[in-house]
Amino acid sequence: MNAYHVPALLTETIEGLRIHPDGIYVDATFGGGGHAREIMRHLGEKGKLLAFDQDKEAYANRIDDSRFTFIHGNFRFLTNFLRYHHIVQVDGILADLGVSFHHFDTPNRGFSFRFEGELDMRMNPQADLTAAIVINNYSEEQLAFIFSVYGELSNARKLASLIVKHRMQQPVTTIQEFLEIIQPAFRFEREKKEMAKAFQALRIEVNHEMKALQEFLEQTPSVLKSKGRLAIITYHSLEDRMVKNFMRSGNCEGIIHKDFFGRVETPFQVLTGKPIIPSTEEITNNPRSRSAKLRVAEKSGD
Repeated sequence: MNAYHVPALLTETIEGLRIHPDGIYVDATFGGGGHAREIMRHLGEKGKLLAFDQDKEAYANRIDDSRFTFIHGNFRFLTNFLRYHHIVQVDGILADLGVSFHHFDTPNRGFSFRFEGELDMRMNPQADLTAAIVINNYSEEQLAFIFSVYGELSNARKLASLIVKHRMQQPVTTIQEFLEIIQPAFRFEREKKEMAKAFQALRIEVNHEMKALQEFLEQTPSVLKSKGRLAIITYHSLEDRMVKNFMRSGNCEGIIHKDFFGRVETPFQVLTGKPIIPSTEEITNNPRSRSAKLRVAEKSGD
């Protein structure tokens, strides 16, 4: 049986968080709990870790420790859930934005084109929107936008057109049907890479990933204590660009604002000039971490 998830950049992330034994920390993307367990090993008796995950299946990985709290919810509701647990500010926040092995390797979740199954792709199985609903109900223009912006596919309009023509005859409900529709649009030598981008685009739309990430990031300055650390692991250019912009400028658009003296007004000091990437050894042992990038910032002193 495959592991639920193997954490990327584990040592580098823990170092970036600079964990205080008595501190309060948030793992915004609990998953298999790999990062969370390492954080717990660095906490003392008074330390606390609150872990978010919108997928109930992650609850099975919870840590049996009084210092640990599992929150079944999306990290876009960070502030609300912390208030519910009577916490105003924390010492560090981690988010690993990658999809877990568990989701890719579970056929009925529909995240991978390696298996037959329904077009689902919901990170939260209780959510209403599925990939099948997107494919069968979005307009050709909407589909082209998704594949162009979220998948960064140059033939997005062609893909959208193929889908719309097919669904006029019958609805698209399975992964295999979807692949049969889009496969002719890709050159053989780039087929798998391009299909992965198409699946990524659908997944981002189904789970509102970019909007959720923006809402999450915008809450972090008020949630972090002075000198608190924010560590984010990204896997594709869209999310990495947003995280980079936010850490540099304090907003997701990357618009720089300066004060009267010409100093950049941002709540953070960026600690990683260039993102930290996995070592050759890590990539060899965990190929899925090859696209991981870690960025770390510190909340400026009040």
